[in-house]
Amino acid sequence: MTTATAVTTGTWTLDPTHTEIGFTVRHLIGKVRGKFTGFEGAVVTAEDLSASSVTVEVDLSTIDTGTAGRDEHLRSADFFGVESSPTMTFVSTGVVQKSATDFVVTGDLTIRGISKSVELATEFLGEGGDPWGGTRVGVEATTQISRKEFGIDFNMPVEGSDKLMIGDKISIHINAEAVLQA
Repeated sequence: MTTATAVTTGTWTLDPTHTEIGFTVRHLIGKVRGKFTGFEGAVVTAEDLSASSVTVEVDLSTIDTGTAGRDEHLRSADFFGVESSPTMTFVSTGVVQKSATDFVVTGDLTIRGISKSVELATEFLGEGGDPWGGTRVGVEATTQISRKEFGIDFNMPVEGSDKLMIGDKISIHINAEAVLQA
């Protein structure tokens, strides 16, 4: 298995068929999971891994929680406001290797025009050829954000309780394959 320190240098583009950008949020006494189906991104790997970079742009109108009505509400001004802020972006500002396969990618996440620095705990899953003659890398990354820090503070009280219907913390998980560009 190739380690992250031995990954091929170059520009890699996310394969949308084999990449998932998902999230989990607390709702009442359970959790709601969702994902975004429209995105593009690139990873530039440098010989010195700390000089590598990641950029991703997500089309917020492609949110999919499995419930059409909820998805429409999430697209509204109560949440993402896709009419005025149609995308979410991530632009890395640093990469720090922690072990042969684990590293932290720090970057600016922008939602609704508000940028905050986030850290993605990232695991390098490997590099190898594919059946179409290309070279791929796989990574898995996670982080947690406060939706309120991005101006997404819509909520409703739970009747007969001091609790709110929707949690503030959003867990983000990314499982990605990227293809080396010629």
